[in-house]
Amino acid sequence: MTFKPLALTTLALLLSPLPAQAQADHSMHGAAPATAKAAPAGLATLSGRAFDRAYLSMMIAHHQGAVDMARAVQGRVKDAQVKAWVAAVIRDQSREISVMTGWLSGLGGVDTARRDQMAGHMKGMVAPLKTAANPDRAFVQGMRPHHASALEMASLALQNSGDSRILKLSRDIITGQAAELYAFQVWLLRQK
Repeated sequence: MTFKPLALTTLALLLSPLPAQAQADHSMHGAAPATAKAAPAGLATLSGRAFDRAYLSMMIAHHQGAVDMARAVQGRVKDAQVKAWVAAVIRDQSREISVMTGWLSGLGGVDTARRDQMAGHMKGMVAPLKTAANPDRAFVQGMRPHHASALEMASLALQNSGDSRILKLSRDIITGQAAELYAFQVWLLRQK
C-alpha cells in the first residue's frame, strides 16, 4: 500500500461546516458561530527560514488562542470528555508554545506583525465562549474552525519549511488535530 499525502482540498471536504440544521442548533445554545478566518496571509509565498519564522510566529499566537478558548470555559464545562479536551488543549498547546518560542530565537525572533495579525483573529474566537449558555457545546464548536485553520497552516509547513523540527511538529499537529476534529464532530452529533 502506498501512502498519499492528504491534499488541502481533501482536508477542506473533511472539515466542511456542519449542515444548516446543526448550525441552527448552535445558535439555540447561546453562542455565536465561531469563524476561523485566520488565513495564513502570505505564508504560502514564503519558504525556508522566512517561512519558518512567519509560521512559528503565527502558530504561537494560534496556539495561545486555543489556550485562551480553553481557559474561557475551564471550570464551567460539565461533560467529562469536554473537560479532558479543555485540559489537553491547555497542557499540550502551552508546551508547544514554549518549544516554538525557543526555536524562534535562532530564526531572528518573533515576527510581531504576523503574530499580532493572528492574535487579532483569535480574539473573535474567544469572546463568545466567555458568555456561552452551553460552554461545553460552544467550546467544541469553536475548536472545530480553530483546528481547521491550524491544519491549513501545518499543511503549508509540510510543503514550505526547511526545518526538520518544524516538519515533525506540523505533521503531529495535523495528525492530532484531525483526530480531534473527528471526535468533536462525533460528540456534537451525539448531543442532538
